[in-house]
Amino acid sequence: MMKLYGTSLSPFVRKVLVVLAEKGVEVQHVPLRFHDPDPRFQAASPLGKIPALDDDGFLLADSSAIIHYLERKHPEPAMLPAGAQDLGRAIWFDELGDTELFPVLIKPFVQRVMRPKMMNQPCDEAVVAKCIGEELPRLYDYLEGQIDGDFLVGGTFGLADISVATSFHNLRLAGETVDAGRWPRLAAYVTGILERPSFRTAIAARQG
Repeated sequence: MMKLYGTSLSPFVRKVLVVLAEKGVEVQHVPLRFHDPDPRFQAASPLGKIPALDDDGFLLADSSAIIHYLERKHPEPAMLPAGAQDLGRAIWFDELGDTELFPVLIKPFVQRVMRPKMMNQPCDEAVVAKCIGEELPRLYDYLEGQIDGDFLVGGTFGLADISVATSFHNLRLAGETVDAGRWPRLAAYVTGILERPSFRTAIAARQG
């Protein structure tokens, strides 16, 4: 059976779990943390990053790479659009989620959850305040202008929505949500995506 390595606390592992749930693909979820010494995990992810996949001996790391692999092997339902423009936008939003949203959205989670509960270190609320007050608004403003309906690309749920929404669950775990008064479309969008059955399944998956 296919194995997926990585704790569901990771937004990147969550991306793959959502795709697997949407496609109805059975998987053995092994909720390891990054850099875990497990030799099977290390073989699948030589840099120690999560998620990593072992599909009957085929080893692959990185959430986007894994999702593109799954899209070819299990094409229905499609998580990537067929049209050139929609495909380009979907890949853009995947990149935005991974490289722009994640590093900022994760800061409150690191400070309020990881540091005190997993690292035995104090929370720095100044970092959280700067993130919420100065760093996230520009990203929220952009997303507010991109949302026109339930989904970001082509009127259909897919990789763009998964990649953009996944880190917002970690923001929730840190006790923060999008201000619906200031960003009403984004707030409603995030709530709708995170309540999707596949996201609920991924969020409920084992953390470790």
